Amino acid sequence: MSTFIQVILRSLETGSIYALAALSIIIIFRTSNIVNFSQGSVAMFNTFVVTYLFNSLGINIWLAALGGILSAIVTGLLIDLVVIRHTKKVHPEAKQIITLGMLMIVLGISPLIFGVDPLRLPKLIETGNLSIFGADISYNGVFNIIFGLFVMGGLFVVLQKTKIGLAVRSTASNEHTAKLMGVPTKTVTMGAWAVAGVLGVLSGVMTAPMTSVTLHIMDDVQLNALIAVVLGGFQTFYGPVVGAYVIGIGRNLLLYYGSSVWGGQILYILILVFLVFRPHGLFGKKIIKKV
Repeated sequence: MSTFIQVILRSLETGSIYALAALSIIIIFRTSNIVNFSQGSVAMFNTFVVTYLFNSLGINIWLAALGGILSAIVTGLLIDLVVIRHTKKVHPEAKQIITLGMLMIVLGISPLIFGVDPLRLPKLIETGNLSIFGADISYNGVFNIIFGLFVMGGLFVVLQKTKIGLAVRSTASNEHTAKLMGVPTKTVTMGAWAVAGVLGVLSGVMTAPMTSVTLHIMDDVQLNALIAVVLGGFQTFYGPVVGAYVIGIGRNLLLYYGSSVWGGQILYILILVFLVFRPHGLFGKKIIKKV
């Protein structure tokens, strides 16, 4: 029983990382109508910023993380102002190609600035373990779970209960109509890119202690986050978050109780079969356009 609880706790930590990354993808998709394939590389870049501040400048890890958040905000604003704002009349498929171009640009710039050697970034809470019914989890793992839920819960409250959230939901529903109703859609879109950047660097900082900071640190996270968005559905903000936790828990259970080699692939096959029968995802709905 303790082993099962430990697997679930680890899965919740992994799911929180995937959920933050998935939420960053869906926020941009809903406000800019773009599947941003460069989200992982931008998160990687800002995670390098945190690592540089910590390793090279000797800044406290918490302050370094704050510096990474500021960097993510600036990066998101620049991407929107310099690139996305000039693609309003571009075909949606072409926008996806533009984000692939941004991915290659970030992958090219990052090693020029930070080098190619793997770097270490420690946990936000270095030591300490908590025992829950015989299952051990680090204080940092507990923090990641609670912090991830807190951030996502805060965002959902903002989206549902505030005027800012109403503006975001209006823009996500129909940008043209929202603009006619006086919603500052350009500001909403710009803010969405900034928030997505913050969510990306948070998932990167949470991932870094489990591996090393390299150009590919976010590859697995980005892949699973995108699958979570597809599984949860593109029509809601909460669907991808639920999908992320389903993937985090399901993958670890299959890896431990199923096959340590093929557990991940089995999960992806099950998701693919599910999408064959429900192509719009867990919470997605078929969109019918009336003429």
